[in-house]
Amino acid sequence: MKIEDSHPMNIKSWSPEDRPREKLLLKGTTALSDAELIAILLGSGTAKLSAVDVAKKVLAYVENNLDALAKLSVKELMKAKGIGEARAITIVAAMELGRRRKEQLPEEKPKLDSSISAFNIIKGDLQDLPHEEFWVLLLNRAHRLIKKKRVSEGGVSGTVADPKIIFKLALEELASGIIVAHNHPSGNLKPSANDISLTKKLKEAGKVLEIDVLDHLIIGHQQYFSFTDEGLI
Repeated sequence: MKIEDSHPMNIKSWSPEDRPREKLLLKGTTALSDAELIAILLGSGTAKLSAVDVAKKVLAYVENNLDALAKLSVKELMKAKGIGEARAITIVAAMELGRRRKEQLPEEKPKLDSSISAFNIIKGDLQDLPHEEFWVLLLNRAHRLIKKKRVSEGGVSGTVADPKIIFKLALEELASGIIVAHNHPSGNLKPSANDISLTKKLKEAGKVLEIDVLDHLIIGHQQYFSFTDEGLI
């Protein structure tokens, strides 16, 4: 089956928000039609057809059925006007990626519902360091880990943790809760006056921003101190 030409169109003459690439940047992937997404894969059209027109011809060939499109071989796709081997391979590769993604189960993030679960997530980053570092664990509403981030790095006896930076990281990831942690290279788990003061400041700031400060861990070698377990938060 041969896919015929239609009237020529020039994408460059379109409004920026109607050009597939620009439209994706302005409005996101969901705003694009199937033909526009395929046109981005094609990159360009022909002398007589825009990339979108070529994509529409390809979709017409399979009656606008993406499942049927995914089953076409490179040779079958090359029957479309404007589709050479390289473009056919690109479409086949894209459809295969979509198939693999559909089959792959999303990785479930660990749930941090206790001090030991948080310790197990962060200990590898802190327990063997010869200097102090301060980290934050960013959690969603279900207390599952979104991401862990280093906030600051200091010397043997201390590091400075800025609450503004901590909550900036939390807001960027739309976190609903945080657990902060830092290490004591000496192995002494007793919180300092600064540790206690900082924890109180974070707790109060979190209330204003509606971000729960769930715990503050002090890591010392293979052990840890939890402000929550000790009733200090």
